Amino acid sequence: MEFNAVVLDTLGTLCPIPIYLTSKKIKELKRGEVLEVISDDEGILSDMPAWCKATGNEILKSDHSEGQYRFYIRKP
Repeated sequence: MEFNAVVLDTLGTLCPIPIYLTSKKIKELKRGEVLEVISDDEGILSDMPAWCKATGNEILKSDHSEGQYRFYIRKP
């Protein structure tokens, strides 16, 4: 599954910075656009789903490889 996504690299930052940056960046997107968030903070595995549930954003896909976590989030 491929997405035409805006990329947000939060590598090297720890909670709560990846979620803070995600929140800030998604406000710049239009409805229906997708944000790809890249993180190496394991806390994002629980933080991102909780943030999406609280804000109404949709996780389209997530994956983990080579110590990096990727979330693809659609702005409602």
